[in-house]
Amino acid sequence: MGNHPRRIGLISDTHGLLREEALRALRGSELIVHAGDVGEPEILDRLRELAPVVAVRGNVDTAEWARVLPVTAVAEAGAVLIYVLHDVKALDLDPVAAGFGVVVSGHSHKFGRSERGGVLYVNPGSAGPRRFQLPITVARLDLSRRPWGLEFVDLERLK
Repeated sequence: MGNHPRRIGLISDTHGLLREEALRALRGSELIVHAGDVGEPEILDRLRELAPVVAVRGNVDTAEWARVLPVTAVAEAGAVLIYVLHDVKALDLDPVAAGFGVVVSGHSHKFGRSERGGVLYVNPGSAGPRRFQLPITVARLDLSRRPWGLEFVDLERLK
């Protein structure tokens, strides 16, 4: 891997619950990005057993342990810069002007992707307790090819 991870695991909104299915889906990642609402520090410890982790603090991450988590972070994947924050509505910079290729956020619990100005915006959805009738998901980003590959994994289908 070196400093050029190409297979990036994306997870968010675990709210203290890290399912075995999420770990299986993220296995093989060279970097894992957690877009906040981690819930418990053990979540990050378990993810770090798979790959290096870049994580941000979400609105439920209010306990003492979570104070070390930044509100925003930058993950480097070779020449691709990934901007990470919990709620995309709080984005206070122009990712194009700042040189970011990807913006990863969570908060809404709804997985999705969009592209604006050549920047890929990804919300991996929620991997924690079910909210509403939304699926329980993580995402896998493949930066080894163009266009970049993005796959959303429905964790209930991995049971």
